[in-house]
Amino acid sequence: MTKYIFVTGGVISSLGKGIASASIGKILESRGLKVTIMKCDPYINVDPGTMNPYQHGEVYVTEDGAETDLDLGHYERFVSAQMTKFNNVTTGQVYNAVISRERRGDYLGKTIQVIPHITDEIKERVKKLAQVSAAQVVIVEIGGTVGDIESLPFLEAARQFSLDAGKENVLYIHLTLIPYIKCAGEIKTKPTQHSVGTLREIGIQPDILICRTEKSLSDEVKEKISLFCNVRKEAVIEAKDVDTIYQLPLVFKNQILDEIILSHFHLICKFSDLKEWERLVVERALNPRHKVAIALVGKYISLQDSYKSIYESLTHAGIENDAKVEIKKIDPEDIEKCGPEKLLNDVSGVLVPGGFGYRGIEGKIKAIRFARKNKMPFLGLCLGMQCSVIEFARNACGLKEANSTEFKPKTKYPVISLLEEQKKVRDLGGTMRLGAYPCVVKKNTLASRLYKKYSVLERHRHRYEFNNKYKDLLEKKGMSFSGIYANKDLVEIIEVKDHPYFIAVQFHPEFKSKPDKAHPLFSGFIKAALGSL
Repeated sequence: MTKYIFVTGGVISSLGKGIASASIGKILESRGLKVTIMKCDPYINVDPGTMNPYQHGEVYVTEDGAETDLDLGHYERFVSAQMTKFNNVTTGQVYNAVISRERRGDYLGKTIQVIPHITDEIKERVKKLAQVSAAQVVIVEIGGTVGDIESLPFLEAARQFSLDAGKENVLYIHLTLIPYIKCAGEIKTKPTQHSVGTLREIGIQPDILICRTEKSLSDEVKEKISLFCNVRKEAVIEAKDVDTIYQLPLVFKNQILDEIILSHFHLICKFSDLKEWERLVVERALNPRHKVAIALVGKYISLQDSYKSIYESLTHAGIENDAKVEIKKIDPEDIEKCGPEKLLNDVSGVLVPGGFGYRGIEGKIKAIRFARKNKMPFLGLCLGMQCSVIEFARNACGLKEANSTEFKPKTKYPVISLLEEQKKVRDLGGTMRLGAYPCVVKKNTLASRLYKKYSVLERHRHRYEFNNKYKDLLEKKGMSFSGIYANKDLVEIIEVKDHPYFIAVQFHPEFKSKPDKAHPLFSGFIKAALGSL
């Protein structure tokens, strides 16, 4: 019988339910259980694909081409399970499915209501994930904060789950905040009491409390929380701020959270101490021997979550190279105003990430030219690759008006142009080139030395591609096309010859990097920035 864990949050948002869920998955997986994790998002958008990065943060893309919440990135970085379209569900998807069935007449004239029709659809999606993943444990993270109107149908579905699957097969974990009042020198449990009270009014009694806190919780405080929240004292788990998120599985393990969960489910599993995770990931992240500064030139830098997977991938590459990566976030519009020399002289590498729209493009192109001319290690991702082509065409090939048709539809030299199948697309949501596509890597190239193989599978999210009409000209001037999607002869990887590390890709390698296995493009980038490639 599949076991289900529902993770909810209270008091305030952004407490880290996603990382907590991923960490729980990690410690259970280390005990020999097959785990998968689902994110339930209460917003009415069908998916985050058309949402503003400043509001939502990064859009994470799965292997099968689903545009999902960024928490799925945390899940894949912590556990071995590969996320799919079944691992993310939104209110928009749920209502869309129910209304479509109603229009077809599937409900035979019944009045469609939140209970049971919406809640039944949510439960069916959870069960469907359990079925397709064949997981022994399904962790379901419910987005938002207890008390929000938007999340009520998901919480009601979670409540009903213990009736459907049996109480012995369902566990409720509530993540909450224990604030520290500095002027009084006290930590306060009242917000947690209120949050649990609200959850109980909905009909859910949490089995475990995870308490985010700046200060350690004394036995007296834990006893108070236990008494007023009706949770066993040992099930009050302290989640103090840590230096790296990859410590969290160890923090939970040290408080026997895995044993508490296994006991609830009456499961007997192999012993695990996570020593390898601690040695290969945590210790190297906390005690690096080297340090390197990298400039990330992107227009969404004001929100940390906009480039979440890229930041984590740089951290992973640092771990693999025994180095602390200091990320200098640079707005390309500042480069347009001040020039790259002033902003890039104190870094050892430049990374230009993906994005949409013309704002900041000229600043990115100037940053790329600076890296190319000064032999500075450079990594371009998606739009970063397209800007690299534009820069090279303008400054190495003499095509001064070279551009992308995204930014200048009537450009004289359209070195980047819209994919043929995109020309008739009208709806923006879910219509890009999405998901994993195979790439043939050319022998005797930087890409082949990094990947150590000649065929790779990488994830995409874009509409525009390199225009093959300019391939011969750019090759003559020193650009190498080292990765190709053979089915449609699309350029996937470019390099610049006579440069220590200049590589740009049309795909998003950041979606496949893990803390104990850095992506080779990021690892090579940091190695080059350290001067040891």
